[in-house]
Amino acid sequence: MACTQLERGYLSATRPTTHSAKNRVTLASLQDKYRHGHAITAITAYDYPSAVHVDRAGFDIALVGDSAAMVVHGQETTLPMTLEEMIVHCRAVKRGVTRSFIVGDLPFGSYEAGASQALCSATRLVKEAGVDAVKLEGGGVSSVRAVRSIVEAGIAVTGHLGLTPQAVGVLGGFRPQGRTSKSALDIFEASLKLQEAGCMAIVLECVPKLLADAITSALSIPTIGIGAGNGTSGQVLVFHDLLGFLQHPHHAKVSPKFCKQYAHVGEDIQRALEQFSTEVSSKQFPDDTYTPYTFEDGELATFVQELDAAGYGRIVRILEEFKSS
Repeated sequence: MACTQLERGYLSATRPTTHSAKNRVTLASLQDKYRHGHAITAITAYDYPSAVHVDRAGFDIALVGDSAAMVVHGQETTLPMTLEEMIVHCRAVKRGVTRSFIVGDLPFGSYEAGASQALCSATRLVKEAGVDAVKLEGGGVSSVRAVRSIVEAGIAVTGHLGLTPQAVGVLGGFRPQGRTSKSALDIFEASLKLQEAGCMAIVLECVPKLLADAITSALSIPTIGIGAGNGTSGQVLVFHDLLGFLQHPHHAKVSPKFCKQYAHVGEDIQRALEQFSTEVSSKQFPDDTYTPYTFEDGELATFVQELDAAGYGRIVRILEEFKSS
């Protein structure tokens, strides 16, 4: 559905009411956690199963990232991700979450044309997918204008600086940023502009720890680090990287340098799939344990009689062999 009319003041009217608000993480509770110096926990989620796990683990933020393009869809970058695809992913995550604060990425091409396009895209993520906030990349003039426009409409926005995957074309690939004085100062100043525009938080990706520390100290909003050291207000990692899945197009066997793997789920999945295939091939599965359904009393005999009467004597003889084996 195209965004043809921007509806100001829609936010409270369109919030889903299926979940209890008792333990929901809200913007206010995130701000309170930040003010008290408690670390904010965040992780990506892309579908219902991952959302359920994230929510039950107690994460503050479930980030529906456009990184789904890579770890779910198998793309080389995040650039092919569309707004329609993001809406589908966000809807699925929304169904699996009862507590976490949901932030949905605005994908490449959904906000760069101007503040009006940015607000339209953000509105759709909130109205159609039920996210609590949106995230967009960059700290240039157009990004700052987009943030301001979205915030003025009543939608919370998270910024994203440092390695911004949507800009890999001009960054020269997936490389750390802020390693020169000029680059660091640009990122530092951009963080201040995003805060002034109304961002609720800023993700700092793949930057030196001391730069992240400087930005965190200068801002009065939370910073969420990913490959930025432990001085930020919180941390985020990609679901598949943390759990050790195998299908990431850039590191099928090795996690990023900044990512600690807390499990090796991909290896477990591979072993389980191979074992299932082997047991099917060797007729080990299913055995009697996994063959639970039988005819109701007397119905098998009736079935056999009706088959025989209908001229299927060969099938009846086969069934008799199965019964005796």
